[in-house]
Amino acid sequence: MVFVTASDTHRAIDAVWRIESAKLIAALARMTRDIGVAEDLAQDALVSALEQWPVSGVPDNPGAWLMTAAKRRAIDRMRRDKLHARKQDEIGRDLDGRSGREVEALDAALDDDIGDDLLRLVFTACHPVLSTEARVALTLRLLGGLTTDEIARAYLAPEPTIAQRIVRAKKTLADARVPYEVPRGAEFTARLSSVLQVIYLIFNEGYSATAGDDWMRPSLCNEALRSGRILAGLVPAEPEVHGLVALMEIQASRTKARVTPDGEPILLLDQDRARWDRLLIGRGLAALDRAVALGGARGAYTLQAAIAACHARARVAAETDWMRIAALYAELATVTPSPVVELNRAVAVGMAYGPAAGLEVIDAVRDHPSLRNYHLLPSVRGDLLAKLGRSDEARAEFERAAAMTRNARERDLLLGRAAGCSTAPNGSTLRSRDERGSDKETRE
Repeated sequence: MVFVTASDTHRAIDAVWRIESAKLIAALARMTRDIGVAEDLAQDALVSALEQWPVSGVPDNPGAWLMTAAKRRAIDRMRRDKLHARKQDEIGRDLDGRSGREVEALDAALDDDIGDDLLRLVFTACHPVLSTEARVALTLRLLGGLTTDEIARAYLAPEPTIAQRIVRAKKTLADARVPYEVPRGAEFTARLSSVLQVIYLIFNEGYSATAGDDWMRPSLCNEALRSGRILAGLVPAEPEVHGLVALMEIQASRTKARVTPDGEPILLLDQDRARWDRLLIGRGLAALDRAVALGGARGAYTLQAAIAACHARARVAAETDWMRIAALYAELATVTPSPVVELNRAVAVGMAYGPAAGLEVIDAVRDHPSLRNYHLLPSVRGDLLAKLGRSDEARAEFERAAAMTRNARERDLLLGRAAGCSTAPNGSTLRSRDERGSDKETRE
């Protein structure tokens, strides 16, 4: 006989919830037209599972069990809430079990078009009426199934702050009467951009944490990847979706090689590439091929994925095609011109054509207001100066970068670089967009 403990059951419930919650909330939101109500109903179903499964055991089809429980909660809510009288009429006046036709109709309404429901949920959670921070929190809550506490810990924020952010986001959507639908035409393109931005923001915060004691937060990378893969399945004809998935897959492939056993950062060109995940690289390259085949070769995410692919294809750092990377950054600068793109282009130019050429690129944008508090500007500039043998200037730049970053691991790394400027230049690695994971624009 196999004994299952309560803790085993709770772990099973947690796993099921992560998989099924988005579909559950999406189906309920289509029926209620209110994300807040849908989440409440889904949470009620989760509470029922927490109460019953430790006694009865995990059902054979836990997702269907949760959906059934949520349907019952939805019916009960509609019956007692006079504000939903019209909906009650549509569902049926007799829900006491004497006739199952109305309940069957509700079953069909909830179970139909799960893919469409998820897509509506994604586009609603990422609606421009919400602040960027609210979109991120709501997406993690609804699509990722993370608890408020988990989101707060991931972002090093107080739990009440995150809770208020989520509550306000749902209220804003309700007050603005945001339709629970996938927009069409030009609005679809604009909203899709918001969705991709939110997913990549989540990934970036996991890939290179902006604050705290850890260099990475892999759980956020995983949630972003999962969301991106879901989106790619829902809108398979959109090249930039595949471009974003390709970029995240390839960057995520480096996770195990990016830190020492003690959690210290290892920069891109110093990493043991044998530890890069070849499965993720293969998935990323396949997604990149799909994006290009769909005509998206000049999309911003696809271009960044192509840059990441140059690193992935180089078995050792010395084989990196820096001229190709510099050319791709130049093309990216024409698609999405910004000082941060130029900063990253300077890294590639410095590697391809020498540090003096890179410094020339970076000095052309160093006074731009958007870079004033961006710590990677003095970090990259310090690296270029160190390579040119201008040690005192390099030390000052690394110290300035260390004072600007909010990540403890990165601060230690930069101070170490500053201390090392007393020695001869050693060709140390540059901090590129590909290693950091994103530019300032996508963090704002």
